[in-house]
Amino acid sequence: MRLLIVEDEKRLAVSLARGLTAEGFAVDVVHDGLSGLHLAGDRAYDLVVLDIMLPGMNGYRVCAALRAAGNDVPILMLTAKDGEYDEAEGLDTGADDYLTKPFSYVVLVARVKALLRRRASPGASPVLRVGGLAVDTSARRVFRGEDEVALTAKEFAVLEQLAVRAGQVVGKPEILEHVWDFAYDGDPNIIEVYISALRRKLGAATIQTVRGAGYRLVTS
Repeated sequence: MRLLIVEDEKRLAVSLARGLTAEGFAVDVVHDGLSGLHLAGDRAYDLVVLDIMLPGMNGYRVCAALRAAGNDVPILMLTAKDGEYDEAEGLDTGADDYLTKPFSYVVLVARVKALLRRRASPGASPVLRVGGLAVDTSARRVFRGEDEVALTAKEFAVLEQLAVRAGQVVGKPEILEHVWDFAYDGDPNIIEVYISALRRKLGAATIQTVRGAGYRLVTS
């Protein structure tokens, strides 16, 4: 899944991006409110981590502008402030959750995953069952029957994109958009490398190639 971090503290932004990338997310980073608003409006993100105290345009205004434009992307607001009034204002502008600095990175990741689960399927199990596979999108673990299959973060992210649309064809551009960040300018055939790795680990017949269209995760 693809996340946007809008945070003017560059060291914090880079640290969060590295950590979330290691969790298997594609992460884009900007450091001011106007850039965050433009990027969130132009690209399809699964979640935005939005600081409140930003240069040019603060997080409240960015959040309000996105909601006014009909953008319902989940927004986790970050702030150095601490007070009920600030939290209420953030939630009133349309934010989905609120985290006060300093915060635990573990807590931030838990909040991000909870918001993504809520958006993907309210009240549903985070485990996607496709044929003989069980893909736990919360714990980021995969089981084939009773046996756990060890995947890298990127392998899991590619599989997740196929699993959420099991039985349907998912094109390379869609996988690239949600698994690699927008700055990636390498060979798009990198996806073939990960598909090959997944086939070796999950079984050659698990993922079908639909020539000229993309890939399909087999449901039976």
